Amino acid sequence: MGLRLYNTLTRTKQDFVPIDPGNVRMYVCGPTVYDFAHIGNARPLIVFDVLYRLLRHLYPGEGGAPDGSRVTYVRNITDVDDKINARAARDYPDLPLNEAIREVTSRTEAQFHADVAALGCLPPTVEPRATDHIAEMRTMIDDLVDKGFAYPAEEHVLFDVAKMPDYGKLSNRSLDDMIAGARVEVAPYKKNPMDFVLWKPSKPGEPGWPSPAGIAEPGRPGWHLECSAMSDKWLWEEAKPTLSDAGLARPHEFDIHGGGIDLVFPHHENEIAQSRCAHGTDVMANYWLHNGFLQVEGEKMAKSAGNFVTIRELLKDWPGEVIRLNMLKTHYRQPIDWTLKDLEAAQRTLDKWREVAISPCEAEYSAEVITALSDDLNTPKATSFLHGPEFHKRGTDGQQRAEALMHGALALLGLDAVLREGWPDEKYRKKIEVSPGVIHTFIEARAAARAEKNWAEADRIRDELDAMGIALKDAKDPETGELVTTWEVKR
Repeated sequence: MGLRLYNTLTRTKQDFVPIDPGNVRMYVCGPTVYDFAHIGNARPLIVFDVLYRLLRHLYPGEGGAPDGSRVTYVRNITDVDDKINARAARDYPDLPLNEAIREVTSRTEAQFHADVAALGCLPPTVEPRATDHIAEMRTMIDDLVDKGFAYPAEEHVLFDVAKMPDYGKLSNRSLDDMIAGARVEVAPYKKNPMDFVLWKPSKPGEPGWPSPAGIAEPGRPGWHLECSAMSDKWLWEEAKPTLSDAGLARPHEFDIHGGGIDLVFPHHENEIAQSRCAHGTDVMANYWLHNGFLQVEGEKMAKSAGNFVTIRELLKDWPGEVIRLNMLKTHYRQPIDWTLKDLEAAQRTLDKWREVAISPCEAEYSAEVITALSDDLNTPKATSFLHGPEFHKRGTDGQQRAEALMHGALALLGLDAVLREGWPDEKYRKKIEVSPGVIHTFIEARAAARAEKNWAEADRIRDELDAMGIALKDAKDPETGELVTTWEVKR
């Protein structure tokens, strides 16, 4: 089975066929560097890191090495934004704003990199900063104005949405629906309420650059434009010399664009509009992937609700691998409920897997795990195989292969750091109490799985309880003949 991905653009699961097999290209929207990244931000980082690892495996370099030489992964840094300006003014009131902004963005970017590394994410191939690509943004704006897709108005440059007939295709909304349901900036200089900003004037003291479209005063780019310029720069302009076959190249198009579901509209919709119109292409990216929302203990995460959790805060109490596995236990397109109970279960699972594969060995890659990941990144199914008998065999030959399979699977999932000596640090060791209520919930779920003849899921639940120190016993009731499950704490 080849790689199949769910494409938001077509709303179907499709076979993945890269434009150029010699250079698979993926762009993912990165952070706006003004504050610690929260746990919701961690989800796309982890999801697309797994996809990056899988692509490196499916499109290996010379000698079959998954070294990334045939995969270009770009994840940007947004370092010009109103939130950055506000944070800089708050945190460094005695500095000129430009200096304060540099302090905020440098500090926050360093925090972000440390947190992402702790989550087991590989560095992207390129991590461009928006402020290093102002020239490319101005060129794109001038092209859009020259082609009639954008217009200057009161020191702004706006995209003329009415000029793009299929605007809204990604979000599956008509222009009328978007106007009715969107929060749009009402401005007298707009031709249409949905017209969005490509360039805007800088306020006194704010960062500013020479403006495009004949505007005299300095300004700065709109958020949507930044990603269009940076993706084109690093996945097309800089990538042209690496094309394995020039006949396969389609100018200014690339393979995969990823991000959270909250970015579909307006951010990704606007990226598509400005990129396609500037370059005269039918698509911007062929496959659009979006991860689902995250909530905390059954509620939407919000500072006002008191459940706003940053990656840095979680890392004080949990190893990055525990956070990562907890994220991967839910399919990336589904909403996820972030709970303490699930974190505790993830740590116990990793402890058990570590017992199997602690010996150094050469990795072997399970066909079942690769097939699961190749089916639209089905990480829950992939991790379920790691509870299977072939990953836990004992005895000379069987044990060696089980260890090799575990090494390979953990590497593909980005969980191989659990195999390092001393994992996890003592500060993370917790005495996890398991209440009878939790145990009975597991037993009921196992009974439901058995009733559906889902033996793999029933075995997985038994193994998870076993990792908690709880042993199950199945026996028939002598009077009714029904199967009864009891439990006891292992000694």
